[in-house]
Amino acid sequence: MTGALTLSVALGSVAANGQTPPAPPAPAGGAAAPGGPPAGAAPRRFTPPPPMRFWTPKKTPYAAYTAPNRPWWKLSDVLAMHKGQKSWSQPIIRNKDIVADWHQIAPGEKTEAVAYSDNRTAIIVWSGEAKVTMEGQEPFIARKGFEINVPYRVPFTLETVGNEPALYFEVHAAADMPLYPVETTTTKPKPANGFVYEERLGTGGRGGFDDKNKPYLDYYKDVVEGGGRPGAFIATQHLFVNNIRGRGTETPPPSNLGHFHVGYDEFWFVMEGNVTLQVEGEKVFTASAGDIITAAQGRWHRASFGGPVGQMGTRVAINPYPEGLHAYTVESGARQ
Repeated sequence: MTGALTLSVALGSVAANGQTPPAPPAPAGGAAAPGGPPAGAAPRRFTPPPPMRFWTPKKTPYAAYTAPNRPWWKLSDVLAMHKGQKSWSQPIIRNKDIVADWHQIAPGEKTEAVAYSDNRTAIIVWSGEAKVTMEGQEPFIARKGFEINVPYRVPFTLETVGNEPALYFEVHAAADMPLYPVETTTTKPKPANGFVYEERLGTGGRGGFDDKNKPYLDYYKDVVEGGGRPGAFIATQHLFVNNIRGRGTETPPPSNLGHFHVGYDEFWFVMEGNVTLQVEGEKVFTASAGDIITAAQGRWHRASFGGPVGQMGTRVAINPYPEGLHAYTVESGARQ
């Protein structure tokens, strides 16, 4: 390992770091962008900027996994921990940027209406069916593989429909605190995490949806079965939820270190197939669909699609920065 590192800056290439860049905004009035294709022509494939060479800080020693964080949360272990319970929550991710938990709600139950103060909320439904209600949107039924995007300050609820509990994974920016609408929460909420609730007026309005932010993605129907292109589902301040899909390959050699992140942890939800993860300081392992895998801050890591060669797999990369920096060895050429 050398002292100088080659970095993939800005968004990097999908092949190199798994980041799918948000498409550049189209010019107003249908005009051609400077240096771009003529108006009306198909957009050119994004070409990442070349990597730059820096002396790059690497957290030493690298960050430890402190509870509840683990390199590998097997879904089977989570379910075993809550065997016999119809409704429960299990903390999975706790870091300075993001918190994430598994939740299950029993048939006929409904979550309390809640909004989050300053950032979007991401939800992945894994089993059962849930009726999702967001203020200002038509309710919809989410089932396995649905990815849900809740804007900031938009109250929402999930309600189990049918006879099977609804199991889902929910992700928030760590700095966010839940807000309870006084219309539906008529009594003062209890203090939580050092905060006391008081009735106040909140400004700033609600977040919404646009061409890049949709209420949901039915991943299995639209991508796995429908042939849609995977990519960034949420790419906004403090939250990046990015679908990366590919075919199973032979596990690269240990000498292929992958990359590390200077200032943040990264984790993945295994949506489809298998993912093999090599993380500095840990044994290489292959996770299955429904598992959560994590690379702590400053650790070299390399995710690849495991399982039988040719089998399709999807990992949903989750971190706080859509344009996060990836640091590679000079010898790698900023690829893994």
